[in-house]
Amino acid sequence: MYNSGDGIAFGQLRDIPREEIIAHMSDPRVRKHMPLLKFELNSETLSEFLATKEAYWRRDGLGHWAILFKGTYAGWGGFQKEGVEWDFGLVLKPEFFGLGVRITQKALMVARADPRIPFVTFLVPPSRKNLRALVRLGAQFTGEVDHGGARFLKFRLET
Repeated sequence: MYNSGDGIAFGQLRDIPREEIIAHMSDPRVRKHMPLLKFELNSETLSEFLATKEAYWRRDGLGHWAILFKGTYAGWGGFQKEGVEWDFGLVLKPEFFGLGVRITQKALMVARADPRIPFVTFLVPPSRKNLRALVRLGAQFTGEVDHGGARFLKFRLET
């Protein structure tokens, strides 16, 4: 577990109660911004989801964490290698939406310390209208891309 001392900690998704992740990812306010989540999350699909996330950790040595704030599950996020690029994603529970920039800054500290990651990409669904935080972090818009059959706005941030 990575704990930054300000209440934000990164842990393992497998350590979070399954029903908590299912409730989080079934919330319509969260699903609205997840165009690739085209299935209902249940125990079986969650097992597949978690197995996929664990496989990325084994393959790449880095992946998605459970995000904790003051010991409470706030969501999940982290890095996923897409070809030669490291993409950063963050999926927070609605009551923690305001922590996105702080969590991203903590995760970027990990990326900057990793020589394999010269830059990070962000694939943002067009449903996300407020993109000022990405720009303030220094991310540059590079265009629109299709990923998994959905349209995303792509940003890049040099680490």
